[in-house]
Amino acid sequence: MEDKKYFFAVDLGATSGRTIIGTLTEGKIELEELTRFDNNLIETGGHFYWDIYALYFEIIKGLKLAAQRELPIRSIGIDTWGVDFVCVGKDGALLRNPLSYRDPHTFGMMEDYFERAIDKAKVYDITGIQFMNFNSLFQLYAMRKNNDSALAGAEKILFVPDALSYMLTGKMVCEYTIASTSQMLDPRTKQLDEQLLASVGLSRDNFGRMVNPATEIGVLTKEVQQLTGLGAIPVIAVAGHDTGSAVAAVPAKDEKFAYLSSGTWSLMGIETRNAIINDLSYERNFTNEGGIDGTTRFLKNICGMWLYERCRKEWTDAPKSHTELIAAAMEQPAFQSIINPDDPMFANPASMVEAIKDYCRQTGQHVPEGYAEICRCIFESLALRYRQVFNYLREMASFPIEVLHIIGGGSLNAYLNQFTANSLGIEVLAGPQEGTAIGNIMLQAKASGDVGDIWDMRRIIAASIELKRFEPTDKDQWDNAYGRFLKIVESKQA
Repeated sequence: MEDKKYFFAVDLGATSGRTIIGTLTEGKIELEELTRFDNNLIETGGHFYWDIYALYFEIIKGLKLAAQRELPIRSIGIDTWGVDFVCVGKDGALLRNPLSYRDPHTFGMMEDYFERAIDKAKVYDITGIQFMNFNSLFQLYAMRKNNDSALAGAEKILFVPDALSYMLTGKMVCEYTIASTSQMLDPRTKQLDEQLLASVGLSRDNFGRMVNPATEIGVLTKEVQQLTGLGAIPVIAVAGHDTGSAVAAVPAKDEKFAYLSSGTWSLMGIETRNAIINDLSYERNFTNEGGIDGTTRFLKNICGMWLYERCRKEWTDAPKSHTELIAAAMEQPAFQSIINPDDPMFANPASMVEAIKDYCRQTGQHVPEGYAEICRCIFESLALRYRQVFNYLREMASFPIEVLHIIGGGSLNAYLNQFTANSLGIEVLAGPQEGTAIGNIMLQAKASGDVGDIWDMRRIIAASIELKRFEPTDKDQWDNAYGRFLKIVESKQA
């Protein structure tokens, strides 16, 4: 029997984090959650910070557990959310807890930057990244404008996964996928752009060496070895951006696929060899983020289960069980009410239930009453919005898209998966749910030589999980509903 290979993954989201042991044996991967913990924002002095030391402490705690269980871990990999970074001084010390992308200091800074520094079209032409006020470029611009003391004293800027790897190894790197979220990287050259860096008073020397996923950063420092009871374990740069690791775990058989990373937010895209940067991608606000093995993740953010989650908090009479609630929704008539889930009125309303009703009133539709009708409206509308974005992808892709892979927590929602297959008119394959952690671990296995390229990784993942298959039905009904959706969206925007 083949020996088990153990890998230690740190998966950090914007509200919680986990440490996970992944084992690879006989061509299959298995996961075991070691620890789970909160990732709390600190609000002080009018700013919101991440507690980088608390996250480091939780990683150490997980590593201690691995040592106590005498698990022979081969390596450690860290993935996190995008854009945020840590300032490091000349003496190698962290200068302050990093500001959070939720901090209000970037409000209005994007527009100010376009006016005073580099115009919007030029920034998109260089980076191919969608515009969000909290992208690293605009955070750095705001910090410069506000005479931020941490940035003023910074010798190096480390993105969050790279900063945590530095705390473990003493080595500074700039991992490609996380750097690509900053709006400072040119996906054609795969390097940080000097002009954009100069616009915020930085140069290439202010960042670590650029590394690709599956590169060894260094080994645990003597200090960390003593703290944990482990030896000189290598720390690997995985796809540091959590979506990068998740897309690495898509169990596709060839490149003719689209993916939907489905959770509170949905990310729909394709994997391409080269970035897609043109007038159409600019107009539709698509983004080009770094992938593995030199690929680009060409994708768009879509409002996902956010609408449903917010409504569930408001419903006092709805069943607590997702299964019962959704079953009640499926008993309602189809397509009574249709919304655009990405309409600005759903961004953060005081009441999501009332916002959905208002949208339907404004567009002259049946106003949904009760949790069942609203739930049905949300799921059908999401599937119709997915079709719109999927059609954009088909238009811009250089290859035919033959299947949609749904990964993440939303892959468990069988009704929405079926609606998505019906709406898109294409086969949908759902799973894995734990895409980010699996991608993290497989990239560590690639670094250790235990797996080959991306397709070898994907074969192993496909063999390790049970994919749920959804075939499209009710074509005419969904085609008619999509025609209505487009008219409703257009009338609302007029």
